Amino acid sequence: MAVDSHDRVYLFTRGDAAVLVYERDGSFVRAWPDRGFTERGHGITIGPDGSVWCVDDADHSVRKFTLDGEPLLTLGTRGTPSDDQPFNRPTNVAVAPNGDVYVSDGYGNARVHHFRADGRLIASWGGPGGGPGEFRIPHGIAVVGDRVLVADRENDRIQVFDLEGTYLTEWTGIQRPCHLVLGPDGLLYVAELWWRKGQRSPRFGEIATDRYGRVSVLSTDGAVVARFGGSAPGTPGGFTAPHGIAVDSRGDVYVAEVTQTFGVAPGLVSAGSAPTLQKLARG
Repeated sequence: MAVDSHDRVYLFTRGDAAVLVYERDGSFVRAWPDRGFTERGHGITIGPDGSVWCVDDADHSVRKFTLDGEPLLTLGTRGTPSDDQPFNRPTNVAVAPNGDVYVSDGYGNARVHHFRADGRLIASWGGPGGGPGEFRIPHGIAVVGDRVLVADRENDRIQVFDLEGTYLTEWTGIQRPCHLVLGPDGLLYVAELWWRKGQRSPRFGEIATDRYGRVSVLSTDGAVVARFGGSAPGTPGGFTAPHGIAVDSRGDVYVAEVTQTFGVAPGLVSAGSAPTLQKLARG
């Protein structure tokens, strides 16, 4: 999900409508016309110029649209995965103030790709593993000032690079980060996935008790400022699977969850017992 400059909310769904648009009070605005562009919607970002970038991991493509859903640009060869270059199940996209585009690529690859605004590939970096500059599912990405932050999901960390892809540092103390955005307060908001009892984390080892989904709020040097969530799905303030996150101009936080995929389908939660979108008012 993403929020535009007028605080309208854009949801990239895995249903027939693909992109749904709402006012900040939840009233429905429109659904984009069927462009036949989605196999499995995964990430959506609104760039500084108001363009909408949609990442389709099953189609192996990243596409740029107007706010009304008119297609502008396609990155990658649709329906054709690549083992080392764009794309093999990409996950998300970030747009720098100068228009450069950074894509986390994602499930099939373990890389980040850097494009110019016109779609020209400039550089790629990464590789599978747990060392500096390596990834186990680079799942979310953000450009903050002169740095690129990558949510390295299965390594339980956020890795920090310069704009050219040089590794700078990593932030730990994070669990399965799916996406991260910069809020108007200058803080970073991170959607973190549930580690279930019995799973194994490369960083935390065997998971002895459920580490439920949550949102962490970080300073731009990686220090934890606040956290919310962390309780069982279906309980007040609880999350099933925080996957996307956005913050509007008033500081309200939107958390999109893949409840069906992550919770209902494997039988962890019952259908209708947990939300797929929560809005949390700034305190």
